[in-house]
Amino acid sequence: MNSVDIATFQAYGYFFFTAFLVAVLYGYIYHLYSSQKRGTRDYEKYGNIALHDEITDQPIEEISKNDEIKK
Repeated sequence: MNSVDIATFQAYGYFFFTAFLVAVLYGYIYHLYSSQKRGTRDYEKYGNIALHDEITDQPIEEISKNDEIKK
């Protein structure tokens, strides 16, 4: 009978954990692009948020009164 040491378990764990993180990353990228394509969010607007952070700048998204009540 072959004995499996802890290094083998660590190697399998590392491989499956890395594969899981890659799948989560690709899922997140797909979510970003698909929601932008549908028009629900425009994430490219958020890229300039660090550049336009003065109090007098226009907000990225307007918050309506209904959105404030839901929170």
